[in-house]
Amino acid sequence: MLIRAIAAFVALPGVVAFAAPIAIGTSAGRPVQHGASGIAIVCLGTLLLLWCVREFYVAGRGTLAPWAPPRQLVTTGPYRLSRNPMYVAVVTILIGWSVLWGSRALLIYTLVVMAAVHLRVLVAEEPWAAGKFGAEWEAYRAKVPRWII
Repeated sequence: MLIRAIAAFVALPGVVAFAAPIAIGTSAGRPVQHGASGIAIVCLGTLLLLWCVREFYVAGRGTLAPWAPPRQLVTTGPYRLSRNPMYVAVVTILIGWSVLWGSRALLIYTLVVMAAVHLRVLVAEEPWAAGKFGAEWEAYRAKVPRWII
């Protein structure tokens, strides 16, 4: 399962949060003067993302991949504060890249990713969790916000 978790990390947030924005950002030119702030934000988001992936693997006994989802409802770690901290982490990383390069294109990319993620959560992930975890999901959903507020 560890190989699946690593593959899922590279294939999913690896592309969305790292490969695509780096390609967009580097095409925008050199990092801006306040690039260190962007790097700090990227690092913060990356740490949160890794924590979330760990929780899926350890507490959920699964991965972030749709082909090997958690077998247990994950409510520990950052999942105590948000039902979707992994997506919060990805958006944080994208904001960091936008700050690093001062790129309007990256900001637009971030907004598109945010909209796509929100729709995915509403249409696929929450109905799946409700069907898979039933009353446990409903109690968790009532107690923990979808995002961070």
